[in-house]
Amino acid sequence: MTSLTPHAEGNTDTNPTWVKDLAQDLDENLIQQFMKEVDSEKIKENLRILSEKPHVATSEADEKLVQLMLARWNHLETGLDEAKAERYNVFLSFPDEKNPNSVKVLSPDGSAKFTSQETESQLTNDQKDPNILQPFLAFAPNGTVKGKLVYANEGKISDFQYLANTISLNGTIAIVRYGGTGRVNKAINAAKFGVIGVIIYTDPKDINDGKSNPAETYPHSWHLPPSGVERGSFKENFGDQLTPYYPAKEYTYRIPESEIKGISHIPAQPIGFEDARTLICELDGPSAPENWQGALGCSYNTGPGFRSGNFGNSEVQVNVYNTRTIRSSANVMGLIRGAVEPDRYIIYGNHRDSWVHGAIDPSSGTAVMLEITRILGTKLKSGKWRPRRTIIFGSWGAEEFGLIGSTEFAEDYYSKLRDRTVAYINVDISVFANATLRVQGTPPAQGVVFAASKQVKTPKNDLTVYDNWKRHSNRTSPLYGVIPQIGTLGIGSDYAPFLHYLGITCMDIAYTYDRAVTSARIYPAYHTAFDTFDYASKYVDPGFTSHQTVARTAGNVLLRLSDSLILPLGARDYGETLDGYYQRAESFRTNLSKYNISLEPLKLAIDRFKAAAESLEESIKNLADADKTPLKIRRINDQLMLLDRSFLNDFAFPGRLYFSHVLWATRSSSVATFPGLADAYQTAVESDLRQHWDLVHRQLTVAIQAVDNAASTLETVTKI
Repeated sequence: MTSLTPHAEGNTDTNPTWVKDLAQDLDENLIQQFMKEVDSEKIKENLRILSEKPHVATSEADEKLVQLMLARWNHLETGLDEAKAERYNVFLSFPDEKNPNSVKVLSPDGSAKFTSQETESQLTNDQKDPNILQPFLAFAPNGTVKGKLVYANEGKISDFQYLANTISLNGTIAIVRYGGTGRVNKAINAAKFGVIGVIIYTDPKDINDGKSNPAETYPHSWHLPPSGVERGSFKENFGDQLTPYYPAKEYTYRIPESEIKGISHIPAQPIGFEDARTLICELDGPSAPENWQGALGCSYNTGPGFRSGNFGNSEVQVNVYNTRTIRSSANVMGLIRGAVEPDRYIIYGNHRDSWVHGAIDPSSGTAVMLEITRILGTKLKSGKWRPRRTIIFGSWGAEEFGLIGSTEFAEDYYSKLRDRTVAYINVDISVFANATLRVQGTPPAQGVVFAASKQVKTPKNDLTVYDNWKRHSNRTSPLYGVIPQIGTLGIGSDYAPFLHYLGITCMDIAYTYDRAVTSARIYPAYHTAFDTFDYASKYVDPGFTSHQTVARTAGNVLLRLSDSLILPLGARDYGETLDGYYQRAESFRTNLSKYNISLEPLKLAIDRFKAAAESLEESIKNLADADKTPLKIRRINDQLMLLDRSFLNDFAFPGRLYFSHVLWATRSSSVATFPGLADAYQTAVESDLRQHWDLVHRQLTVAIQAVDNAASTLETVTKI
């Protein structure tokens, strides 16, 4: 056992064979073999099966997919070491099938001059399925409200303020379009100005590059048909709303519904742009600003009320009859045990549930995940491979209702995941379109994603995925020159609890569109009854070569994280983020100095971090084979694994559920710096109250401490 003593750590003569076995590194041949075996036809067949039926969370079709995932992952020849379903009793919301939601135009005598469509048009057999969930917004409150209609653009605070400067919004109904701010924020903002109901639609200007003629939309192209309605969750916070911070088990205490935060208290209903045209094109009042105009084929007026004519003095009524209920929802978990470091986890996940058929969202991601697990499972069962570290696959339930399955998992296994998880890979919508790779993630993930993307060829040309990506979206790095742009992570998919709550290095991988070709806010059939296998196979990825490319790239990343001796996570890459944050915070300097608040300690902390990161990276680069002993490798890897964790502060954002990561919490300020500091500064400037400047000082302290903690994590472990 002398090889474990400090004296023997660098002495190869005293290292037994098992130490050398433990130092086995990534097998590049395995990666090449894996990528060669990714089969686009199998991904296509996976998607066909997954999207055959509408499978909203907890439905019969969703439960059948639970069994499908279990059967695949327990297969004797292609399965994993273990697979099981884990259930949570979660708080959900559904429309009332017998009493559908509606938007109506009522004449003064109460007769209906217009009623919104209950369902989307039956353009293919897919829309004829009797189990399609009628358009609604989950958790939108019940109610029937009536008032004059106003058009409020995207429903931002500034939009309502613009209207309130000239008209009274009390008792009005607002119609707003998707974009600009979150779904539920549109209603929360509206209520602050006295609006009593909200209608939300998707404008063809934002989703269809202006096209609204049925002959130019699906099934004739990928553009959204006039009857298409975007469903969605209508709440600010993620996770089960009745059990924050605790897994939603049978025994769990549940808060009263009245204590739920971040939901709307006024009714809201989504409609298609065909119905929206009927309402907006009849509005009276002044013309809306130029940047509020859309592509419905008329001039958008703001209201209130309709001009004389068809609707005259009519008012608009919003009728919502949603039901809230607790149902059993399953996560399906698959596991491949690590051979050397079984207590270190690489998690790869995607949700399973959809609003309707969900071919793109989320089944494109699950189709890719099933192909990755088929290939790795085959190698595992045949005895040809076992990863160095444990790989956990997650098929999350009830994501569409606000990231519920993944959040309950994070709560259920909080201590274990916090202490042992290396990284989380999210592949939700794997293919938005077929032009280029798109990755969002925390800075330590940059290097491993770049390494993987350089080894994969694009399906359309001779470029690598890396070079094609760089051509479509890039930035200039002080360290590396021109490189692909990696986006930041918000709360849009299941990475959120892993990043914001647990502080785990995260990444989200997909293929997407060319922004020079389309300005679509997202792929047009998003959350509608037209997101089907037919739509995906004809217009999003014919041939499924982009799905194949994502599988190769994400699988490459997964194997690098699971099998590399030293974790391929970059410490120094956070330095660029911190420098950028500091530079943008310098715009606050003049006002901060008035209150004796200095940015200098923050600059010193960032310099300390960069020096520590550089030192660690150099020590890794120069590590001799003789020094690659188990304890030294584990020590280095722990520093890399815990880097994102070191930016956590559970008290940084009081009153905001789950947000603990000091660098990546969402912010309302437009200044891309430390989010707590940016928002506190914005509030202080607007109020100029001393207590608000004190909060700025507090948030600056939070930032300094977080950066210092991160620097300390990267410094020599024996140093205090």
